[in-house]
Amino acid sequence: KVGEQPVGGANSASGAAGGNGKVNINTGDLTQLQTLNGIGPSLAQRIIDYRTNNGPFRQIEDIKNVSGIGAKRFEQLKDYITVY
Repeated sequence: KVGEQPVGGANSASGAAGGNGKVNINTGDLTQLQTLNGIGPSLAQRIIDYRTNNGPFRQIEDIKNVSGIGAKRFEQLKDYITVY
């Protein structure tokens, strides 16, 4: 499905973001964030809006403060995201 890519999708896009196989949620753009499983255009925009309004994420768990990302979705994302 569109917006739902396997782990390889996240790895390929994040090479530009971090080179460690993870997407940096502090610097990832709309396209890079959408490579994460379960993150579509609107949720990717909410991540960007959150960090714009509140500053950078200090730890990956902070992404749960974004509307639409709860504990279940975080569990799906945690191995594919990073902050630095």
